[in-house]
Amino acid sequence: MFSKVIVATDLSAASEGVLHCAKGLIPLGAKHAILVHAIGVPHLETMAHGMAHFLEPHLVKQKAFLEDQGFETETVLAPGPAVIEVNRIAQDRQVSLIVVGTHGATLAREMLIGGTAMGIVHQASVPVLVIRLKITEEEGGVRCVSACQDLRRHILFCTDFSKTAERAFQYVERIVQSGAGFVTLLHVQDKTRIGRHLEHRLEEFNQTDQERLERLKARLEEAAEVNVRIQIPYGHPVEEILRITEEEQDDTLIVMGSQGRGFLAQVFLGSVSHQVVRRAPVPVLLVPALR
Repeated sequence: MFSKVIVATDLSAASEGVLHCAKGLIPLGAKHAILVHAIGVPHLETMAHGMAHFLEPHLVKQKAFLEDQGFETETVLAPGPAVIEVNRIAQDRQVSLIVVGTHGATLAREMLIGGTAMGIVHQASVPVLVIRLKITEEEGGVRCVSACQDLRRHILFCTDFSKTAERAFQYVERIVQSGAGFVTLLHVQDKTRIGRHLEHRLEEFNQTDQERLERLKARLEEAAEVNVRIQIPYGHPVEEILRITEEEQDDTLIVMGSQGRGFLAQVFLGSVSHQVVRRAPVPVLLVPALR
C-alpha cells in the first residue's frame, strides 16, 4: 500500500519525533523511505551548496535511524521551499505517501500545525500522514515526543459520503487487510446544515446513513476479521470528530478525505479535514481527491 514514502524533515528535534513513527508504516507495506530536507534558498546555488555541506551530517544521522527501523533509505537535500520540493519529489519519484510532522524548527508550546506542513497538505496529490508531536519538559530541557504507536490498532474513519471519502475508505480497507484491530465508522449529522428547518427529518437521515455505514462495515468484515463500530452523532463535524478521538485516547489513526463537499469554496477558509489536522492530538491520514 505505502511501498515508497517521503519523510519530510527540517533536521530539528521535532522531525526526529516523526522518524519514530515511521516504523508503524512497515506493516502497511513501506519498504523504501526518501528523507527530504528542503533548504529553502532556490536560485542561490552557492549558498545552498554551503548549507548542504553543513546539514549533511544531520541528514546522515537521521538516515541511519530509518535504516535501523528496517527501511531502505536515501536522502535528498532540495534547494527550494519544502512545500514545493516535497510535492515535486513525490510526483517525480511516484511515492505512495508523504509523512510530515506538526512542528518545525521552533518547539513552541501548544503550537498548531505550521504553514509548511499545511502547505504540503494543500498541494499534495498523494496521501499525507500528519504526525502530531507533543512538547514535554525534562530536566530543564525540551523534548519532542511523537503521538503514535501502532497505526493499525484503532482506525477512526470519518466520512461525508463524498467521492473523496470513498477513495479514503479504500485505504481503510487495505489497512484492515494488513491487520487492523478495530475500526470506527463515523458520520456526523451536521447541525449547521440541518438546522431548525430539517431537524424534524433527523431520524430519516440517520436511517439512510446507518444503511450506508452498514454497507461499509460489511466490506471491511469481508476483507478481514476486524471489530467495526458505527457512530452517527448530531453536532458540528470537527468538534464531534475531536470528541470521539479524545474518548478513544491513544493509538488512534484518523483517516479521511482531504477534500469533501464544497472543497473549492472552503479550502482556504478551513474545511473539516484541515481543521481536524490542525487540532487532532493523534496522527491523521489525509487522502486527496483525484485531480
